[in-house]
Amino acid sequence: MDKLIIASMRPNAGKTGLIVGLGRVLGRKIGYMKPLGDRLLYRKKQLWDQDASLVTTVFGLAENPMDMSLGFDHAKLRFMYNEESTKARLLEAVAHIEPDRELLFIESGRDISTGISVYLDPISLAEQVGGRLVVVVGGDENDILDDITFLKKRIDSSGSELGGVIINKLADPENFKDISLPLVEETGVTVLGLIPFTPELNHYSIGYLADHLFAKVVAGASGLNNTVHTILVGAMSAQAALRSPAIKMEHSLMITGGDRTDMILAALENNAVGLILTNNILPPSNIIAKASERQIPLLLVNADTYQAAKQIDDLQPLLTRGDTAKIERWEQLVREHVSVDRIVLLDPREYRPPD
Repeated sequence: MDKLIIASMRPNAGKTGLIVGLGRVLGRKIGYMKPLGDRLLYRKKQLWDQDASLVTTVFGLAENPMDMSLGFDHAKLRFMYNEESTKARLLEAVAHIEPDRELLFIESGRDISTGISVYLDPISLAEQVGGRLVVVVGGDENDILDDITFLKKRIDSSGSELGGVIINKLADPENFKDISLPLVEETGVTVLGLIPFTPELNHYSIGYLADHLFAKVVAGASGLNNTVHTILVGAMSAQAALRSPAIKMEHSLMITGGDRTDMILAALENNAVGLILTNNILPPSNIIAKASERQIPLLLVNADTYQAAKQIDDLQPLLTRGDTAKIERWEQLVREHVSVDRIVLLDPREYRPPD
């Protein structure tokens, strides 16, 4: 079974999306682990990592997501394991992966250093399981060059094997190829893919917001897969809201008090994809009926309007199992912009740069 450790230099670089895209493009029987969980879910009185739950569902894996992580908290891991026992526990978990799996993805924590104090950083993982390291890099051109140069020096000093890097969220891939790619190649690091910035991957679904705001869905549950592109805070008068171009934009979400029937009706009449009703106030039944008829979700939350807006602003648009369009988009991006065969072979003599 081949083993690939998928890591990133910075948080929210797109590791999980890349794994999903690679798995779908390769069409091989895959396994998955995330030894250091960092996206906590509580399901059925068990602690799961959200990314583990996603990959398990997408690929129909038999393993329990709870068993895909050694732990979530550094302090507990330090108490439970030392370096030797961490490696033993990790190899034991690898051994329990279904024996017919051809490729095991091991996803690291949020960045290149996360987990190093408990021996679960990506470079340690690669050394412990005998896998190859593929690192996702992003940011502006200077950040990318700095990160790759740092990575090269770190890898050289550790003696580990670096399969290469995938550069994600490029605003102008053609300009990067012309100006920055030659500088990256001078470092000796293999570039396995150049993925353009894709706005739709940064959009939330209504269902995702409902889960993370612990909202009660009071209408329009069939529209929970609607995606949000624009957020409008309905703290003004309805007349002022109607004059705002934002309320007429496609895929807009309104955050407003449940007692603001004027704002709620304005949003419903302008085909909002959803509303968040704050202060735990239900609107009148005729408004709930109108939202249900139009399949526009109404999410009821305890927070006030400012708090709800702040909570959404702090969220990261993570990939979830209900994000069918995003999953298909990741598959397309990997197919078109990543040297997939090269990632599996990881042999410099077989390298073909992405188109």
